[in-house]
Amino acid sequence: MPLAPNDVRPPFAALDDVDRAILTELAADGRLPNNALAERVGVAPSTCLTRTRALRECGAIRGFHAEVDPAAVGLPLQALVSVRLAAHERAAVDAFRARSVRLPGVVSVFHVAGAEDYVLHVRAASGDALRDFVLDHLAVDPAVQHTQTSLIFEQARGMG
Repeated sequence: MPLAPNDVRPPFAALDDVDRAILTELAADGRLPNNALAERVGVAPSTCLTRTRALRECGAIRGFHAEVDPAAVGLPLQALVSVRLAAHERAAVDAFRARSVRLPGVVSVFHVAGAEDYVLHVRAASGDALRDFVLDHLAVDPAVQHTQTSLIFEQARGMG
């Protein structure tokens, strides 16, 4: 069962070296077949399948995703939009997060420390579409005090 946004995840201290090896392998290739995964981490396929299911159930594995080239779906422009909120009461912060994840083109929403409160990873069809996104969804939001947009020239995926 997924946790509510304010729930605290249990510590993953109970994970052993095999569990961490499974997580590492799946982070590198989420489509790795169970037999190959079991071989790489040194356990029987049945053990690997049981452990992988347990890792999903406890929340250590949040999901499996395809990494799609944004240009292939007509959204070649990417940006990080930093957002400073006008108020910082929990209700206002939670409401902004709930709204922002549903905005068109939003890939990820990061609640961050520092001068800004949120960073939104956004994909858009063009510079005009990105400008319209900021003006139509963020600049008019009474909860938003300030935005700053940084274009992403290149993205490389890390192993971690």
